[in-house]
Formats: sequence, structure tokens, C-alpha cells
Amino acid sequence: MYDAVVLDAALRQSLVSIRSLGKQGLKVAALEAENRVPAFASRWCRQGIVCPSVAGTDDYLAFLEQWLEHSGARVVIASSDSTVALLRQHRERLEKQVKIALARDPALRIAINKEATLEVARQLGLAIPRGVTINAPDEVSAALKEIGLPAVLKPVESWLWDEQQGGGVRFASRLVTTEDEAQRAAEELTYLGGTILLQQFLTGRREAISIMYANREVHAIFAQWARRTEPQLGGTSVLRQSIAVPSDIGAQSERLIREIDLEGYAEVEFRRDQAGIPYLMEINPRLSASVEIAVRSGVDFPHLLYQWANGGKIDTVRSYRVGKWMRYLKGDIMTTIEALQKRGRPGITPPLQAVRDFTFSFFQPMYYDYIDWNDLTPAIKASTEFTFEWVGGAIAKRLSRIKRSSS
Repeated sequence: MYDAVVLDAALRQSLVSIRSLGKQGLKVAALEAENRVPAFASRWCRQGIVCPSVAGTDDYLAFLEQWLEHSGARVVIASSDSTVALLRQHRERLEKQVKIALARDPALRIAINKEATLEVARQLGLAIPRGVTINAPDEVSAALKEIGLPAVLKPVESWLWDEQQGGGVRFASRLVTTEDEAQRAAEELTYLGGTILLQQFLTGRREAISIMYANREVHAIFAQWARRTEPQLGGTSVLRQSIAVPSDIGAQSERLIREIDLEGYAEVEFRRDQAGIPYLMEINPRLSASVEIAVRSGVDFPHLLYQWANGGKIDTVRSYRVGKWMRYLKGDIMTTIEALQKRGRPGITPPLQAVRDFTFSFFQPMYYDYIDWNDLTPAIKASTEFTFEWVGGAIAKRLSRIKRSSS
């Protein structure tokens, strides 16, 4: 009998959830559609389950249902767009077996849709980026005349189903500096029939508010800012710091969550402009990749989420430690490489500054993702796999160049 099963075990936030619940004395299993998963090696992972099917598919669902029937797990926690979509679609059926740590519709439907989220924010008086909705690539030219360049193209919903491939596709935001770039990005982002937003490009500080909300009550609120992200535009934070909740975006986030009535965990992202005015970017209604900085600072969101989903008493957290740094080293390496490869583009740190900042960060006291001195095996496994991938990729590129030069 398991207390919880954590899906998407390959994600960083899933390892955080396993450790968080395990340290509370709960029995936790983890499931992923591959076996090279550092989280499986955690001392608090009672069972690592390898699903033979791609996440989000009917076969994945059938495997999960069969495992739930035999395991008796009480709560399921998901952290990826594909599994969230799957749980939404089959929620009524799955909840006959397990409790799902995920907000309900219509609140969840609003939160995963940027256009719907921004409309609610606009009605509440929050600042939102100037933007135009695009349904087809031929609408790009007119949209650019209204928004200007550089601009950001992003999907209204980050995850779409691809019937031909039999799986889901996740789309990330794109910075465009020319009309040709915008046209190509729009063609890629709309090929599955999705809608995209063309928004003004904001370069100020990126801040996020994490909230645990249930039964009309905020049980915890936490703030962080991202010094570096991967990729540098709209990516996950790879170097972040806990900060006191800013009065402006703290109040705005709470108003937004209450208006939508979005229960469970949510991360509300903002980007400030050069004048310091915060603009709402989006809401992530699932455990975010950066959640470990909150846990290390004293706000155990995975455990709060479990308490809520399990129907028990939810703890209330009134304070946390500010000024704590946390770094995702693999992501920071990739961010630095991106700065070297894309030098000169808007929003990209100059190469020399990027290398200097990356190096100096080693002298800053901070936590590192994956590293828990009471549970080191996942960090060792993640580092080993990254090293082999890095070396293997370099060798493959070298052999490819030799082959081309000899032909």
C-alpha cells in the first residue's frame, strides 16, 4: 500500500516530491517511461516503475490503471504537461482508484490557457504584455505591425496532441527579431492547429510567486527571482534566489488565484519592464522545476499538495528563509553555451559576462539541484549520465565531421 505515486519521475520536481514525502514517513513510488531516472535511486523511492509506453498515450493510461489497481496508492502527483492533460481527460475514471493532486476544471482549464489567464488578469487590472492572437502564419505580418520587433511568440497552450506521431508535443516560447523568423516560428507552433500569442519583448527581472491555495485559504506563499534561465528566454530557472514576497505581485497573485479559484499548488510568473512594473506571463498549475528552492527555504509545497489531495489537514506556513541561492548546474552549463552560440541576440547575455557569471557562481554559497547529503545516489547518477551524454555527443559530432570531410 503506497501513500503516493509520483509520475514524470525524470523531472527535477519529481525527485523533490519523492524526498519530501519520504522524509515525512510516507511510502512513495515513482513512475516514468524510461529506466535511466536518478529519482529511482533515491533512498525514499520505495519502487521505481518503468512504463513501456509514452506518457500521455492510451497505453500509458492502461499501464497506470493496472498498477494503481494492484498497488493501492492513495494519491497521484504529476508534473508534466502531457500527464496533466491525460489526468484531466480521464479524471472521473481514475478517481475511482486514486486521488489526484491537481486542480479541477474550469479553474485548471483557465490556468493552462495563457489567453484565458491573461483575460482574467486584465479584468482584475493586472498589467499584461501587449499581444495579438495568431491562428495561422499568414496573420504574422499584421500582428508585427501592431507589436513590433523584437517580439516573443508563444503557444496559448504549451502541450498539444499529435495524432500522426501518437504522442504529445511541448512548445516553448520563441524570440523573433525579423519577420522571416516570426513566420517560421508561427508555422512550427501552429502546425498542430494550436493558437499562438505574439507579445512585446520584456527584458526586466523575472520573478515568480508560488501559492498553496485550498478551501478559500492561502496556506503558503513563496517568492523567488531567476537570475539565469535555460533557455534564456522563458525557460526554467537554473540560478534562483528566495526573496521576500513583493507587495505588488504577491497581492496580484493571490487575487488572481482566488478569482480563478485555482486550488492546489500554482506558480504565477511575472516579468518586470525597465521601469520595474510587473507584467503577468502565465500560471503553472503543477509543481514547477524550481520548487526545490522553496522546500530548502522552509516551504514544503509537495507535502502541502499531498495533504490537500489526501483530504487531510493542510499545514499553514507563515514564513521562510530569504536570500537562499539554488543552482541547476547542468542547465547553467547549457545557458552559458547558449550565450556563446547566440551572441548579439536580444536578451542573450554577452559571452564574456556569461562565462564570468558562471564561474563566479561557484564561489557563492548555495544549494544545488539533485544534491542532498542524506541522499547522494540520485546526484551521482545524474552527473554520470550527463557526463556520458556530453562525451558521447562530442564524439558523435567529431566522427560526423570526419565522415563529411572524407567523403
